[in-house]
Amino acid sequence: MITSTSLFATVDDDLRLLTDNLKRLVGARHPILGAAAEHLFDAGGKRIRPAIVLLVSRATLLDRDLTPRHRRLAEITEMIHTASLVHDDVVDEAELRRNVPTVNNLFDNRIAVLAGDFLFAQSSWYLANLDNLDVVKLLSKVIRDFAEGEILQGINRFDTSLTLEAYLEKSYYKTASLIANSAKAAAVLSETSPEVRGHLYAYGRDLGLAFQIVDDILDFTTPTEVLGKPAGSDLISGNLTAPALFAMEENPYLETLIEREFSEAGDIEKALSIVNQSQGIERSRELASHHGKLAFQHLNCLKPSTSSQILKDLVDYVLSRLY
Repeated sequence: MITSTSLFATVDDDLRLLTDNLKRLVGARHPILGAAAEHLFDAGGKRIRPAIVLLVSRATLLDRDLTPRHRRLAEITEMIHTASLVHDDVVDEAELRRNVPTVNNLFDNRIAVLAGDFLFAQSSWYLANLDNLDVVKLLSKVIRDFAEGEILQGINRFDTSLTLEAYLEKSYYKTASLIANSAKAAAVLSETSPEVRGHLYAYGRDLGLAFQIVDDILDFTTPTEVLGKPAGSDLISGNLTAPALFAMEENPYLETLIEREFSEAGDIEKALSIVNQSQGIERSRELASHHGKLAFQHLNCLKPSTSSQILKDLVDYVLSRLY
């Protein structure tokens, strides 16, 4: 089975350098933010987003060396991603992420919100210093998309009229936007053609959607101790994802349970059982696979290289998490 460790071996040194730089960039002036940053960047994430930036950079530069601006873009991408996780955990009142205590759990909500704000501000500052207006536009749109995704998720809680299109739009804002726009930004820094930039943006978008749909399936199929949070926790909190939307089409009783916000005894167990017995998981797998195939096709714009091959393998890695 493909692991993220074997997949990113070629950019391993780049990613190590990135983690060291991130701690230095964030932690220099504020001990408490430094401690929060140290904790965040050590929390065992797979670093998929900066790895994609580095791989796209290498795949578009080919025999040229990575520039400091490409490296900085990868750092900014991870900073933005981490800031969004900190705010996510506050909104969700999460105590653990990847089985490690969250910043809001270690410090408190106030510090966590400020730490997230600080990371967003810091990433904006480094972004401006890249002196490339196209890249600034791409990445600042991501920060706006994150907020929009969170707001949409908040106002659509327990809303059984949510469509699959609206779910995919929210998934784009929350997950795919960063991958799509940072991949395109790396191609901009490599001075590729507009056509190649468009394909790399589309690769990131479809890979990001596949990634989010897989995550939403795993929320139902993975045991609590592996997941680090209760199975089905999205549904329980009123966040309707692909498996539940498909299950609702098959069994309208699920709609009733959701609309009364699981207020009666046994409602949650009944709801989870309906999802698991429906075609919801299988249809969501097909949807993830569909977006994976689209992502794969968009890479045909790249010349063959080790990095372009790894970007293709990454599609299989994202989908293989289901099996």
